[in-house]
Amino acid sequence: MGIFSASVEVELSAEGLPLRLAWQGGSYELGADPVRWYERRSWWEKELRAPLGHGPGLVDHEIWRVQARLDGKGELYTFDLSRHVGSGRWRMIRIHDALRTSEEPEEREELAEPEEPCEEDWGA
Repeated sequence: MGIFSASVEVELSAEGLPLRLAWQGGSYELGADPVRWYERRSWWEKELRAPLGHGPGLVDHEIWRVQARLDGKGELYTFDLSRHVGSGRWRMIRIHDALRTSEEPEEREELAEPEEPCEEDWGA
């Protein structure tokens, strides 16, 4: 598979935790507590230097793993989402369970690791 990065709308709770996702015309409701961590970004490969006052989001990516059901029913799917610190926009970067229709086989596959999103991906 190739690189995967797609815009996703995320509805947050009052505490700032993901509650629902809107992606590719579907509405996904979380069925488990989300997990957050940070991944190191190879910023030096794309930037000549770190601009003054732009540290947050330059070195690390905020990643959320969520488990959600389409329309709040059925099977749980596991997604990894990245939130851009500056704009607050969300990107879908990994799907751990293959989304399928009833006519497709029930095999599961994981999409390849994405490249780091560039500023154009975030609409900054």
